[in-house]
Amino acid sequence: MTSAGSPTERPRLPSWAGRNYKLLTASAVVTNLGSNGALIAAAFAVLEAGGDAGDVGLVAAARTLPLVLFLLIGGAIADRLPRHHVMVAANALNCLSQAVFAALVLAGEPRLWQMMLLTALGGTGQAFFGPAAEGMLLSSVEGDQAARAFAVFRMAMQSAALGGAAVGGALVAVLGPGWVLAVDAVAFAVAGALRSFLDVSHIPVRGPSGGLFADLREGWREFAGRSWLWVIVVQFAVANAVIGAAQSVYGPLVARDSLGGAGPWGLALAMFGAGTVAGAVLMTRWKPRRLLLAGTLCVFPLALPAAALAVPVPIGVLCAVMFVTGVTEEVFGVSWMTALHQEIPEDKLSRVSAYDWFGSVAMLPLAMALAGPAEHTFGRTPALWGCAALIVVVTAGALSVRDVRHLTRRTKEVTRDTAQKTQETPAKGELESTGG
Repeated sequence: MTSAGSPTERPRLPSWAGRNYKLLTASAVVTNLGSNGALIAAAFAVLEAGGDAGDVGLVAAARTLPLVLFLLIGGAIADRLPRHHVMVAANALNCLSQAVFAALVLAGEPRLWQMMLLTALGGTGQAFFGPAAEGMLLSSVEGDQAARAFAVFRMAMQSAALGGAAVGGALVAVLGPGWVLAVDAVAFAVAGALRSFLDVSHIPVRGPSGGLFADLREGWREFAGRSWLWVIVVQFAVANAVIGAAQSVYGPLVARDSLGGAGPWGLALAMFGAGTVAGAVLMTRWKPRRLLLAGTLCVFPLALPAAALAVPVPIGVLCAVMFVTGVTEEVFGVSWMTALHQEIPEDKLSRVSAYDWFGSVAMLPLAMALAGPAEHTFGRTPALWGCAALIVVVTAGALSVRDVRHLTRRTKEVTRDTAQKTQETPAKGELESTGG
């Protein structure tokens, strides 16, 4: 009990849960609730309009192509302008494109070129949003609790993805894809409003630079000078491409033909979301010393969903596979964010994130566009087995690089200024010495 007259202490939030962090988390929850259902809705909108695997792949590729074209510019702009302004403008574009997409689907049969154009606008918004959002999040936390902050953020985000996928799949089955796309448009509007209140006063004012291309060159030097960074990005250029083909193109088709349609497929995606939540909970407690060794080992299970769809396994088994995959993916995701936060100077975060995103999605349009022809040429089952095999091969290749195996978590806080001075171009062997 407190004595008379003594002040009653309020429960204190963790030091990393500041205003920006809470706004970023809340807005990410809102967008993930809408977007995960919308991904299912877009695929089934194409199928309900009479499209086939090739058409689903073309619409998916139309979203990823602008990412490849505009990501680097988006990263440079996010390091030059207030990041929250870039994020809000991107959310506005996403809101508009999804609203028009929803209206076309609700009004009747949308044409393929219309769906491709609108998803391309959504991809353009994401190209500018992604680097700005990642830079904003990484700069919103400091200290040795950064990994826990990222894990909690991802736990909230993936919990929303869990709910969004499950509810979205059910709503597509009951109401049709148009209404799910409309909900996503509203979610972007709400999230954009929340992000408009972000505070960037703590970010140092950036001095004059040599222009956009000079900023891009500086970001490239920061990216290329770290072998662990570009090796992992190359690994995910391949892995994300085949995962995208397997889950965005082949997954809905397998669901339609063998699993019972949109509802079961939404449940499988929801179990993946549940796995990511469990993985995030794990990462609030577990702090692997060798960040990328632990994370990259957990990439191998990402081959399992493609293999499960190739069989195809019953929906219960597929849900179990998706859950395990979600857990391991989240171990990698938190480890990766912690490595970027630890190693990259604040004023270059968005540019480095842009190169990261660019490499990670560069092959997606090609993979999406070729998914349909690959099915016609080789068959769906061999194509899915090929996806699984490629994930295993590129992950083994990444693990062969010493800096990936040896990048070490620091046990005490090192300021970004110190990191910038001492790690502009780390040589092999230096990464291990940064550990406590």
